[in-house]
Amino acid sequence: MAHKVSDACIGCGACEGACPVGAVKVEDGVAVVDAGACIDCGACEGACPTGAITAE
Repeated sequence: MAHKVSDACIGCGACEGACPVGAVKVEDGVAVVDAGACIDCGACEGACPTGAITAE
């Protein structure tokens, strides 16, 4: 199970820096989670200042 990014994402990159496996990238101003690489640790969810990332 990966994480999803809502419209609340502001593209700040906090999640990208928090991901220990590099599964999150900011593309065109919005975070994108690579479901295949995501290990469901929740680090991105905790790092997001707007609460835009949640478990799917």
